[in-house]
Amino acid sequence: MLFNSLSFLFFLPIVFTIYWMVNKKGLQLQNSLLLLASYYFYACWNWKFLFLLLFSTGLDYYTGIQMFESKSKTIKKTWFWISICINLGFLTVFKYYNFFVSSFSEALSSFGFHVDFAILKVILPIGISFYTFHGLSYVIDIYKNRIEPERNVVTYSLFVSYFPLLVAGPIERATHLLPQIKKRRAFNYNQAKDGLYQIVWGLFKKVVIADSCALYANEIFDHYDKMNSLTLVLGAIYFTFQIYGDFSGYSDIALGTSKLFGIDLLRNFNFPYFSRDIAEFWRRWHISLSSWFRDYLYVPLGGSRGGMRMKIRNTFIIFIVSGFWHGANWTFIFWGALNAIYFLPLLITNNNRNNIDIVAKGKYLPSATDFFKIIFTFSLTTFAWIFFRSKTITLAFHYIKRIFSFNFEGKVQYLSIERYSVELLLLVFGFIIVEWFSREKEHPFFGKLTQVKLLFVVCLILILGVFSKASNFIYFQF
Repeated sequence: MLFNSLSFLFFLPIVFTIYWMVNKKGLQLQNSLLLLASYYFYACWNWKFLFLLLFSTGLDYYTGIQMFESKSKTIKKTWFWISICINLGFLTVFKYYNFFVSSFSEALSSFGFHVDFAILKVILPIGISFYTFHGLSYVIDIYKNRIEPERNVVTYSLFVSYFPLLVAGPIERATHLLPQIKKRRAFNYNQAKDGLYQIVWGLFKKVVIADSCALYANEIFDHYDKMNSLTLVLGAIYFTFQIYGDFSGYSDIALGTSKLFGIDLLRNFNFPYFSRDIAEFWRRWHISLSSWFRDYLYVPLGGSRGGMRMKIRNTFIIFIVSGFWHGANWTFIFWGALNAIYFLPLLITNNNRNNIDIVAKGKYLPSATDFFKIIFTFSLTTFAWIFFRSKTITLAFHYIKRIFSFNFEGKVQYLSIERYSVELLLLVFGFIIVEWFSREKEHPFFGKLTQVKLLFVVCLILILGVFSKASNFIYFQF
């Protein structure tokens, strides 16, 4: 079930209405309703993978209790590693097995050995990377004595399977979400209204910005060998806004939907394209994943406590692992390594935490220095997205090579034969302006003229959504 589908348009009001109707009958009933709704939401994709979700949930629920009650450190550690290995084992089999087998086979072929390994013909369970990380953080926190296990199976199951975040995040922590699930919730009109506003803004990002940019990005990347340099640059920029509108749009819908049920989720995006360096970008992009790798991988590896060599090693590890988390392809690994290289000068010069505050806070325009820093960081990010979008590293380099052929003959291609051309450029430019003046808020529907802005956005969603050929969210494949 897609957030931008008619089925979800019917599903959400029904669950919302019943949820608040049973509010006076107890928290357990509310949570049970949300859990059943979440399982139905997930089963709409492929009901068979619901059993994998249930097994993963049961494993971590039981493991948490066994670790907490273990009187022996050995037994506690045994249960810990059982959970870690099984969870990562499922993730490896479903998501990475074919990649490892194919890569190993190609490596042997380069030395003259031809071996045919069996390839698994299975569909990647949707959301497996996200709910696996929910469970892992829970088990790790119990093992580190940061939290106690949740005894109520419905409460814990809802923490893992809560439908707004189940498929594509944000990646929640037990310390943040579980207390909210365990607490009695009362309907808050202002919170619900704000949630609806955020849902609309998320739909705008997805349907109007991401799906419109996708039309051009797909055409340009799929036919890059026929494009001139300017068109290729534009294709990379379009994908930059496509993936941002797509993923941050999903996160906005998830956060807004959860507010309707009186639960606040972790913010996942904070206007990342206004970052002044790559370190600030990663503090503002996919925040829940970046902070997860920081807390559960970077810090246990030693973090920044050791010398410079350890810092550099740990930085490369988390960026490469983060890239690999996105998918079983060398392009994602290269993308992660490239971002690590971007990050290194800041790390070495100890300038990686220079830009903590919002850029030009309280001002209409940035300083000239900040403006050029934003443009430079955006350019680095756009360049890296070429590898993320390309099917292979070789194709990415071919794409980049054609950009730097400096072939500017003729006008920008594809803009004259699609639904609209100049209009899309104006739309993206207008989106940047709206984001800029909203950068100190969670979303633009605050302040004056809220109703006018809301009506305008809804009209654009309806008009452009009718013609949209894109529907799935990019991060569903992760």
